[in-house]
This record gives sequence, structure tokens and C-alpha cells, in this order.
Amino acid sequence: MKIDTDPKKIEEVLNRGVENVYPSKDFLKKRLESGERLKMYLGLDPTGPTLHIGHSVPLRKLAQFQSLGHQIILLIGDFTAMIGDPTDKSAARVRQTREEVLANATFYKDQASHFLKFDGENPVELKYNSEWLSKMTYATILELEADFTHAQLIKRDMFQKRIEEGKDLYMHELSYPMMQGYDSVAMDVDGEVGGNDQTFNMLAGRDLMKKRMNKEKFVVSTKLLVDPTGKKMGKTEGNMVAFTDTAEDAFGKVMSWPDTLMPLAYELCTDEEMKSEGKEAKLHLAEMIIGNYWGVDAASSSKENWQNTFSKGETPENITEVNATAGDLLADILLAQKLIESKNEWRRLVSEGAVSIDGEKVNDPVAKIEKSGVVRVGKHRFIKISTNT
Repeated sequence: MKIDTDPKKIEEVLNRGVENVYPSKDFLKKRLESGERLKMYLGLDPTGPTLHIGHSVPLRKLAQFQSLGHQIILLIGDFTAMIGDPTDKSAARVRQTREEVLANATFYKDQASHFLKFDGENPVELKYNSEWLSKMTYATILELEADFTHAQLIKRDMFQKRIEEGKDLYMHELSYPMMQGYDSVAMDVDGEVGGNDQTFNMLAGRDLMKKRMNKEKFVVSTKLLVDPTGKKMGKTEGNMVAFTDTAEDAFGKVMSWPDTLMPLAYELCTDEEMKSEGKEAKLHLAEMIIGNYWGVDAASSSKENWQNTFSKGETPENITEVNATAGDLLADILLAQKLIESKNEWRRLVSEGAVSIDGEKVNDPVAKIEKSGVVRVGKHRFIKISTNT
């Protein structure tokens, strides 16, 4: 297959949304200019049932490599997900069963197909790392462990913090970067793409390929889409725009992003430069994001619905309607409908005056439903409750 070596496209691959390139941008630039067909991958651990807007950043970067003609692998970490990536975790993850992991991965390919092409002239190959990791014997695991040192593995910031705080650090957590690193060897890749938070794990694979195969693997770490507090927009933080959201909910979430996030969001989530400011820039961003994933028609109707709701004070159309019994706790209803993540979030929202029923603020965290009405939570979450008395 002919490889595209267009200088402008290569510059876009090397710079837009990129945090770091290892060993260097010059190294990768020369590889891309050579016309050689490179093999690279992105690994996704199915720790939750859906991908989200944060995943779109490395997926979009991988799509750029695919458009140049390079060989792309989307790796589902069905084995490593059972170990649990310790990245940024102040305590060990709750381990998941294989059944839970496979159930989570059900829609990953379909969701990723909005960015990557799984058919046609240069299709993405889908792999699962249980194919090789589940077959490892204790002897081969010992060989893998011999390629890493204890000091190398515990130098991670979150591990050092846990040690200082006297918290437990489990052996299976130390094995995670080794197992993820082995993925690169098993697939004999030229490079890997991933979020900047995965740099430690990706470099573990780079080190292992040097030792095992005398091969210089490149690593492209992408910038992270972070919220105003500096936290990733992801499953764990509960602030993600999930690809299972409705177009209306996703549009509202993007519109709730702060203005300060706009330049980064344009860089990571679109192919355009930000040409306006304030609400106009945000509306255009939301319309592009929803259009790219949910479709142009959904983007247009979501935009109109949002403008009617927030510019004209109307209630959104097609909001979810649920039945309840007078006397039910409002918090329990919202939790059941997944409009709030936890009781802690609920108490915070009530204290901030961010909850209302038919326009009247809810001030009591143990408020009960007394009659039918439309509940608004924050800026973009609505639900209609009909009471059965």
C-alpha cells in the first residue's frame, strides 16, 4: 500500500494534540518521511461499558496515522483490565471478572468506528491481549519480571504517594505495566499511541522491546482533555461525555465546559482552529462534536433545543419521564435514573442551589416528591416526574 508522506499531514500528526513523542519528534518524522509502512496501536482497557470524549483524542490521532496508510491495531485489554491499571489511583482498583470485562467491551468497536475504519483498503485490526497474556506460564512471567527492576516500577508518583501515606501497594498492580509492555512485544509493533497519563505504561513497552528485540519503538502521548479542576474527563471522575449519552445530553455537557477549556477542546476534538470566542465558540464546538459522533441532524436539533432551553427559558423537548410515588426521596429517583453519580454529588448540588422543581429551588437534601413536575439538575440535566398518589 502506498504511504502518504505529505509534509503538512506529517506535521499535523506530530504536533496537533501531542504532548510528547519518544524518543523524539525528529526520530518519528524521519520514519514517517521514509515511506515505510509502520505498525502501531492504541490499547483500551474495558473497565467501563462505554468509551467517552477523552478516548476520542488518541483515537483521532490513530486515525491520522491510518489516513497516511500505516497499519493500525486497536487492542482491547481484556486481560489487563482484570489486573486494573493503577495510573492516578490512590488505592487499588476493584478487580473485575472476565465476564464483566467482556460485557464492558461489547460496544467498543462500534464506538471506535466513528473515528477509525475497520473495513476498506486499509482496515484497522482488532485484537485482544488475552490472546497471549492468558497463555503465559509462570516460567514466562518470571522471565518477564527479570526484565524490570523494583525501583523502576515503584518510581511512579502514585505509588510513592501511597508508600508515604502507609497505604497498601499490591503485587498485581506492579505487574500491570509489565503486562501492558509485553503487548508491544507480542504484536511486534513499531509504535504506540495513548493519552499522556499512559506514558509510564507505554514506555515500559518501549524498554522491553529494546531488551527483547533490539527495536526502537516510538511512543506518541496525546494531551488530556481536563476539566476546570485539572481532572481528566473520564469514567472515574464522573464528568465524562459518554458515547452512550443522548445527543442532547452530550451537547449540554459540552456547553457547560468553561470558556478557558475552549482552545484545548478545539485542538483535541476538532480539525479546526478556534475562530470565535465565548458562547459562539462553544456552540460551534458542541455542534462539531455532536455532528462527528451523533450525526449532523442530531447536532442541529440539539443545538436548537439547547438554545430554546437556555436562551428562551423553555423546557427541553423529549426529556425522560418517570413515575414515582409521593413521598419518595428525590435523590433516590435521580440516582436510579443516573442523573447524579452519588449522594455526595447530590448534597453538593443542593447546597449550591443547582436543583429545582418547576423553577423552585430545592434546599433540602432529603427532599421528597410531593407532586408531578420537571426537575432540573445543574445546567443540562432534566427529568419529568409523574407521581402516583
